[in-house]
Amino acid sequence: VFGKDITLILILNNLSFDQKTVKVAMSASTILYTRRAVAEILKANTSVDLGSKKEKHIRLKIPYSYYGKYLTTDKRIQVTALCEVMHMHGVKLLVEKTIILEDPNIIIKIPRRIVVNKAVTLEISYANPLPEPVNGCVLLVTLMNQQVKIRLARLAPRERSKIYFEFTPRRTGPLQLQVDFSCDKFSHVKGFVTIAVAPA
Repeated sequence: VFGKDITLILILNNLSFDQKTVKVAMSASTILYTRRAVAEILKANTSVDLGSKKEKHIRLKIPYSYYGKYLTTDKRIQVTALCEVMHMHGVKLLVEKTIILEDPNIIIKIPRRIVVNKAVTLEISYANPLPEPVNGCVLLVTLMNQQVKIRLARLAPRERSKIYFEFTPRRTGPLQLQVDFSCDKFSHVKGFVTIAVAPA
């Protein structure tokens, strides 16, 4: 989840009966969806002795403080581990993993029964998943081909807040409600719900 530290484990298996020494060069970069690197955020080198038929785990932690300011709206991080088996010419193995961080979720609560031409109140809750406060919070609500922009108070670290939104449906059938939350540290966290409007 965006805002949390990322923990990864590289698993090395020695499938042979000979002891092996493996040099591991790990790196992590924020990337665009095109896989183009934006910024390198972590570099770590280590050496591992692997006994006959043995397995070793190498933990890699990427704190939010490393990736937060370099993440694009794609919220992607590419992690690579180049593993070189020593004393064996040219035996290298490259392991790659692309991580797409999840947005904090928007929760929209609607009444069980919604009737045409009768006012209805929805509850929209949104969150700051970061360990730091966020400012300039804006909620964009799209409904019945109309957009309403709501400016919100700043959110403390890891705070969840909610607003109540009232509207009156003018026709029966399904209505699509879309909510878009943005602030100074991240943007376009979306939530949507289909509302069934019953006849009076």
